[in-house]
Amino acid sequence: MRTLIGAVAATLLFSTAAFAGQTEGLIKKIDKDALTLTLDDGKSYKLNAETDLDALKPGMDIVIAFDVTNGENVITDMQLPDGDTN
Repeated sequence: MRTLIGAVAATLLFSTAAFAGQTEGLIKKIDKDALTLTLDDGKSYKLNAETDLDALKPGMDIVIAFDVTNGENVITDMQLPDGDTN
């Protein structure tokens, strides 16, 4: 029984971890009205209202940390090419 409980706990831990991620790519599009950023792979990520949108430009290489919330990829942190973090 302990093995079963341990296996269930491990499965829950790994399934929770699957909702967070990190990606890297080139910015393809920035939608300032919807507060979204689309990378060159076609995936979109939700920006928060405090993000300095003027610092983001199409063609810029970016590293994004994100969580999946209500089916949306929500940016939790990002690193721009010059090393600044928003």
